[in-house]
Amino acid sequence: MTIHKTDMLKTLWATVRNGKIELLESEELPEGTRVLVTLLPDDETEFWLQTSQT
Repeated sequence: MTIHKTDMLKTLWATVRNGKIELLESEELPEGTRVLVTLLPDDETEFWLQTSQT
């Protein structure tokens, strides 16, 4: 397993098309980069309201 050191986490927006995750913006990702995928509900407003509550 290859671990790439990063100074901070980066969030990239993407969508699923034909079963594959496609980034909405161009980004160089080295082969084997580990990613964490968070599924957002269609109504993102409710998601962010619940997430931001303490």
